[in-house]
Amino acid sequence: MRPSLVIVGAGPRGTGLLERIAANAPELYAGSGLDVHLVDPHPPGAGRIWRADQSPLLWMNSHAEDVTMFTDETVDMAGPVRPGPTLHEWAGIAGRTFADRRLQGDYLRWVHEQALAALPPGIAVHHHPHRAVRVGGPREGRQQVWLEGRDRPLLADLVVLALGHLDAEPDAEQRSLAAYARAHGLVHLPPDFTADSDLGALPAGEPVLVRGFGLAFVDLMVLLTEGRGGRYDGDTYLPSGREPVLYVGSRRGVPYHAKIGYDWTGERPPLPRFLGPAQTAELLARPEGFDFRRDVWPLVEKELGFAHYHRLFTAHPERTALPWPDFEEKYAAGSGADLAALVAAAVPDPRDRLDLAALDRPLDGVRYASHDAFQEGLRAYIDADLDRRNDPSYSQDLAVFLGLLSVYGQLVRLGNLGPWWHGFFSYLASGPPAPRLRQMRALSRAGLLRFVGADMTVTAADGVFRATSPTVPGHAVEARALVEARLPEPTVGRARDTLLRRLHADGAAETPDGLLRTDPADGRVLDTAGRPHPRRFALGPYTDGRTPGAFTRPRTGGPAFRQNDATARAALAFLRSLALSAAA
Repeated sequence: MRPSLVIVGAGPRGTGLLERIAANAPELYAGSGLDVHLVDPHPPGAGRIWRADQSPLLWMNSHAEDVTMFTDETVDMAGPVRPGPTLHEWAGIAGRTFADRRLQGDYLRWVHEQALAALPPGIAVHHHPHRAVRVGGPREGRQQVWLEGRDRPLLADLVVLALGHLDAEPDAEQRSLAAYARAHGLVHLPPDFTADSDLGALPAGEPVLVRGFGLAFVDLMVLLTEGRGGRYDGDTYLPSGREPVLYVGSRRGVPYHAKIGYDWTGERPPLPRFLGPAQTAELLARPEGFDFRRDVWPLVEKELGFAHYHRLFTAHPERTALPWPDFEEKYAAGSGADLAALVAAAVPDPRDRLDLAALDRPLDGVRYASHDAFQEGLRAYIDADLDRRNDPSYSQDLAVFLGLLSVYGQLVRLGNLGPWWHGFFSYLASGPPAPRLRQMRALSRAGLLRFVGADMTVTAADGVFRATSPTVPGHAVEARALVEARLPEPTVGRARDTLLRRLHADGAAETPDGLLRTDPADGRVLDTAGRPHPRRFALGPYTDGRTPGAFTRPRTGGPAFRQNDATARAALAFLRSLALSAAA
């Protein structure tokens, strides 16, 4: 029988893996042929998230020029670079366009077709439009991949799970809220992909509590306003009368920072500087392990600070009080209070200093006398964010963004670091397009979007849901509908994906946060003893090797591309050895 590889998941991650197989096969695979089976109920390339049948109102949250599925020389990988067009080059649209998700799906389908065309003769690809429900088989033998609705399994010498974002069973709090909603005739929408939620259950004109102020909330806001016939006339929203009134809060109580609206010019900060391969190798070599807050976060802070001040001193020296070489020398040697004193002396304006704690929790300790006063205050916060994110005189913010990308590329090597880091990264570096914040401001002025505050809590009592926040002491909002505007947690134990749950039951290991443990070298699935499975790999957000996304900004190292290349090369080397053994 011909060697066989099964890839479960044919969305962007599976497509990226297939592209790397095509790129590396001429060097690594000289077998007598290979069958690659793609298992996904959705069409290959776009997958579920980027499918064609979704609202054209839903945008990507990246400029079209910042989206690529192709490698370049900045990717740290052993395989060959195979360049290709960004989304804006392929689609022939302006680079700073925020394309809708259906267009991105078209791009991903094209990338998939290009990967198929680049495969050498003898490698055949077969798409199975089914769900995979179980993987079985001995560690040292062929695997069986069982498909929903099929009586016989696919036989595979290797299996790669590229499952993407997963649905999850509700946790205890969500089960309790759902039960309360059923008992009292309320509406409760649990964490979900907003495009898949039953938003028709939210009545027009009624208050709706929304917990979550990130990208899932932006989608919800769009679908419940423009999606119900409203429109914008400049900075004014003209309602259709079919909108509910959204009361939104979260842990931070503010929206994610808007995308930066200007381009980089001049010298880039030389990254990595304080958190690079040497530092990650040292952390991984510690026999006692490492703690993120104690051992890793100080390096992250110093790296981001270096990116920030390098840009400030080199691009805006008139706002500094020391020559850059003097500051850099002292910054490199300093820590703690000495570092804070250095920054205070060398950077006179507090707005030019980097305060990551204040950025992370801007409403900590802030109190408003009334709900209406807070509405004014948060609209002013949005105004200030839009002004700064579109003002190149604060280009140190863009340097911090580049620093975050550099840091993420290193932290991926350390494995799972807990949910806080990923949320912090998304809040600073992966926020919505600036027009979305302008829409929030317009909806707020129209009275259809109301801000609740930070550390929002929701209770179910007296036949309603009730939300409070310490930002506005003594104020509460009651509603008969609650939406959890966030993605399901990608935990192995609560995943609705039966394949993943059975894999866990069969001995695959999980992190304390519930992510699937994988070998950082090549993505092989680890068991509870830490042994890599010789025939099973996993890539994606449900693993402890999760990255910012399956595609990335050009010339930023692309951690997902690096992982795809390592997995593709390990798979091809294994399959080649099988083919050679069979031939002998």
